[in-house]
Amino acid sequence: MAQKSQEKGVTGPAPVVEEPGRVRNVVLVGHSGAGKTSLVEALLAATGTISRAGSVTEGTTVCDHDPAAVKQQRSVALACAPLLHDGVKVNLLDTPGYADFVGELRAGLRAADAALFVVSAADGMDAATGALWEECAAVGMPRAVAVTRLDHQRADFDETVAICQRVFGDNLMPLYLPMFGDDEQGVAGLIGLITQRVFDYSEGYPPAVRDPDPEHLPAIEEYRNALLEGIIAESEDETLMDRYLAGEQIETPVIIDDLEKAVARGHFYPVVPVCAETSVGLDALLEVLTKGFPSPLEHPLPAVTGVDGSPHAPLTCDPSGPLVAEVVKTTIDPYVGRVSLVRVFAGTLSPDQPVHVAGHGMTDRGHPDHDADERFTHLYSPLGSALREVPSAIAGDIVAVTKSTTAETGDTISAKDAPLLIEPWEMPEPLLPVAIVAKTRSDEDALAKNLGRLVAGDPTMRLERNAETHQLVLWCMGEAHADVVLDRLRAGGVELETEPVRVALRETFGAASRGHGRHVKQSGGHGQYAVCDIEVEPLPRGSGFEFVDKVVGGSVPNNYIPSVEKGVRAQMERGIGAGYPVVDLRVTLFDGKAHSVDSSDAAFQTAGSLALREAADKGQVVLLEPVDDVTIRVPDQFVGAVMSDLSGRRGRVLGTETDTDRSVVRAEVPATELLRYAVELRAMTSGSGTFSRAFIRYETMPTHLAEQVKKEAVARHG
Repeated sequence: MAQKSQEKGVTGPAPVVEEPGRVRNVVLVGHSGAGKTSLVEALLAATGTISRAGSVTEGTTVCDHDPAAVKQQRSVALACAPLLHDGVKVNLLDTPGYADFVGELRAGLRAADAALFVVSAADGMDAATGALWEECAAVGMPRAVAVTRLDHQRADFDETVAICQRVFGDNLMPLYLPMFGDDEQGVAGLIGLITQRVFDYSEGYPPAVRDPDPEHLPAIEEYRNALLEGIIAESEDETLMDRYLAGEQIETPVIIDDLEKAVARGHFYPVVPVCAETSVGLDALLEVLTKGFPSPLEHPLPAVTGVDGSPHAPLTCDPSGPLVAEVVKTTIDPYVGRVSLVRVFAGTLSPDQPVHVAGHGMTDRGHPDHDADERFTHLYSPLGSALREVPSAIAGDIVAVTKSTTAETGDTISAKDAPLLIEPWEMPEPLLPVAIVAKTRSDEDALAKNLGRLVAGDPTMRLERNAETHQLVLWCMGEAHADVVLDRLRAGGVELETEPVRVALRETFGAASRGHGRHVKQSGGHGQYAVCDIEVEPLPRGSGFEFVDKVVGGSVPNNYIPSVEKGVRAQMERGIGAGYPVVDLRVTLFDGKAHSVDSSDAAFQTAGSLALREAADKGQVVLLEPVDDVTIRVPDQFVGAVMSDLSGRRGRVLGTETDTDRSVVRAEVPATELLRYAVELRAMTSGSGTFSRAFIRYETMPTHLAEQVKKEAVARHG
């Protein structure tokens, strides 16, 4: 790892602090391409944590060392990057901006105490960023905005701030204004609105500080007055507004102190213009991160219970208290193996300390309930792929542990003699299925091993072994998410392919029919003899299977009647047309023949199976497809497009309603029409639409579609 640290330009030991009040945990969020990773790299370089900032496209960034990130040229995983500024340790949590990697974003939000929204001055923001702001507001998370890419030819700082104020709401104001250079193109510095000073970066970083030029004064006065009024309105000193309105000059230290308190409480949201490439504004942003954002002592902690669900007193961020920590993310490093990112909420985590690891069950995602004791031999401060050993991790800090045998994403780490369980955080349901096939038998073993590791580390994946379609289906958040998973599997030495996902259909009869089953065979002096006649009738949906005995005169002996039923049931499981289970059927046995010597249980099972197959050949077999109840949430402007699209998917719209700033559309849609809906809804709504689904019933599939399914089944099975 030391060699890897040098390759990535990491300089010096890991920052270590001994008080929670000197820690800041900040998650960077924003749409893909806003410049989050570039900003993190620039902050690391500005504080001397790394020798220079890198480039994702060149594969040289500390945060995006993952080969999948280099291939996609965007962040695909959560990265923790700690730095030290003015004696304060800032754990920067860089999250992917693409919607497919929302699990990484959720992990970053869980570990953080404040959020830095990164918005491009050239591209504005997407709807998902606005929705995330509201989500942070609902839990009272302090926020600030960094406006990036000021050097872009399309950059418009004023318009970007206006967009932020429209989307994010009140109490969002810039602390600085960008100052252009002599060519009026590039940003050469910032104008501080509170201090009324100019920070000139034309000679490099850190900036030279001087008085403003005369042409700056009108802009300072215009923006400064609004800023001061916004800060004073949030002041705990109720006399301050009266003094300000009376014309009194409020001292700058008082304004700054009130600003920092308002930001930490989540009542005021400063905007800082920054340019990662030229280092403009990095020092200003560091001041906001270290002095404005709250320490772990000021941020609410998650609720905990005993491992049996028993109530427990609220946590306190006390390094000397009982240990409570959480695994916010688990990854597989090609050199180190399993690496778990851990947020310590209470107590102190030390090497070789006996701990208890407990997890909430998510059986549908291959993550059952578990409780185990463990020791972590080493603790590390993560910085991209570099792991720098640290002596301990106090309450409020973030640390990495390696080679854990039990710890998975979402698990609670607590004292061995006082085990606890932290309430889980909400994760979205993966809705894009991908069917994967190992090329060889040896690949099957490697696939199972590697898939288990990946699913355990990513709660937004779900693994399904479908017993009906005989497919291994990986449920993902979207195509980019699936591509990353497949690339990681292949990088692990697994040769695999994908195939079209098949929906688990059902078969039934569309009309009554009769079948004759005759199994007569002579071999080696031993015969097999069984004849049965059945009548098949369809039943209403959901009725299941009925078997009726109407044999008269003992043509089929009583002891062989259950054998006929067993044979019919076995054939129903195998299918009668396209190979799907048969449901909603009444089968009546009304006649048959037996032999005193050659009849047997096996013979009548075979005859029952043959009779059902003949009834199917002579009758009308229909396919049934599952229908899901679908709930779609979209901004109002997309409702028309969504409803029109649902109609094209054979969906039935049940109604629409309004929920805050979104419309909710409810519909019933065949599951076969939803295989790629996660991708198509996102494209239709510019990434702002979400949906959930739940099975409700089976319905008859249209004839032309059923015939196509049958042809595909014949081709598949030869």
